[in-house]
Amino acid sequence: MQCGLACYIKSRRNYPMQALISGRKIEDDSRKDALLEVISDKYCRAILENSMIKPKSAIEISAETKIPISTVYRRLQTLHDNKLLGISGSISEDGKKYFLYKSKIKAISTTFNGSNVEVEVVPNTC
Repeated sequence: MQCGLACYIKSRRNYPMQALISGRKIEDDSRKDALLEVISDKYCRAILENSMIKPKSAIEISAETKIPISTVYRRLQTLHDNKLLGISGSISEDGKKYFLYKSKIKAISTTFNGSNVEVEVVPNTC
């Protein structure tokens, strides 16, 4: 049976197009280890996902993810220390500090190939 481009297009019709995402490859082994440790934490992943589209306060993150507020604050610090989270702030009219947190990454891709671990970080451009 001969099948050229028409069959290929027909067979691809029901499948979504895969977007190629590229990011920055991490070379430093200690940085790779730190990123893998952070990303293995379910709370860190939930916070990154929740704050990917728009900046949110710790209270908003806690309410939307159902993560206890004390855990949210600890993980926010961890994510900020690892440069995965941006912080912006302001002071309200009554003098209270108000911070918003936003994910600096859209994705992290890892490959384990024997003794070689590759980690690539895709920045969040939203």
